[in-house]
Amino acid sequence: MAVLGARALNRATLARQLLLDRAGLPVLGAVAHLCGLQAQEPQEPFVGLWSRLRGFDPAVLSGLLVRREVVRIHLMRRTVHLLTAGDALAWRARHAPMLRQRVLGTYRRELAGVDLDELAAAGRAVMADGEPRSMGELARALAGRWPEPGPRALGEMLVAALVPMAQLPPRGLWRTRAGVRYVPLSSWLGREIDPPAADGTDPVGEALARRYLAAFGPAAVADLRAWSGLAGLPAAVAAIRGELVSFRDERGRELLDLPGAPRPDPDTPAPVRFLPAFDNTILGYHDRGRIIDDADRGLSVAGARMVLVDGRVAATWTVEDGTVAVAPLRPFSRAERDAVAEEGQALASFLSDGDSDRVRLA
Repeated sequence: MAVLGARALNRATLARQLLLDRAGLPVLGAVAHLCGLQAQEPQEPFVGLWSRLRGFDPAVLSGLLVRREVVRIHLMRRTVHLLTAGDALAWRARHAPMLRQRVLGTYRRELAGVDLDELAAAGRAVMADGEPRSMGELARALAGRWPEPGPRALGEMLVAALVPMAQLPPRGLWRTRAGVRYVPLSSWLGREIDPPAADGTDPVGEALARRYLAAFGPAAVADLRAWSGLAGLPAAVAAIRGELVSFRDERGRELLDLPGAPRPDPDTPAPVRFLPAFDNTILGYHDRGRIIDDADRGLSVAGARMVLVDGRVAATWTVEDGTVAVAPLRPFSRAERDAVAEEGQALASFLSDGDSDRVRLA
């Protein structure tokens, strides 16, 4: 079994994540290929797509949200993701048990004694009038019947787990600040979510595994679990194993992949790329060593925005008074500083609609 070193895995990840060369995909196709974008912070997907697509126009993504072709929902790892409407409908039921367990992991004491099926039915009844509501408004509507848990626990269980919900625009539109308002996903998209398979098979899990490998592979089953939050995918992987090829990493872990997926030469040059907060390029693995040093791993879960230099996390970045401020995590060569500055200028221009191209390297 061939062994893939960290640099080979890094270049494969960059290629799958559209970070080795900016792609000519349409925005909707890129969202689908990436299996959605992490969107806990509403403006971050715009930077993520700018770094990946040639000529990215943020108005296109906003238009897809308004036209309901993409949607913001709680899904992978119980975090908010921006997904195509089709993927949201196809995947939501498969994630339902995980979402419930993750909310219970936070609020088990508060929700002790609450019949969650009754709570779900009551929440759906409140939302049946089609009126968008905030999480707090929905929780307060049910607090008289369930006063003990408190509105936070009730609300999170309802909107993140029990009732499939969409977060409505203007939340998530380009340069728009808006609170979170929810409606049931099925009413927003015009059809019910796909039910689980009745025969005990897991076609959705199998499709998720294929899609994950296309966007993140080669990867271990543990990486797939870390990305999705789903514990029950080994059976789905076993069902499609005959379609896959196998490798080992330098630690001896088995890595699976699609036969025809790109695995570039490890010496392929990698351009500087600016990643948004919580980008799945980093969070989508259990073993993140292919792209970030262990010493810096904590930054990835703290919401730091990352800069990739030679394919690896080498700096963080923020925007201060219209200036893209870069804080290196290691010394840069002169050529690296020039490349970071050039890409930072392009990012500053994108974020300011051409009004500024200021970059500051600490």
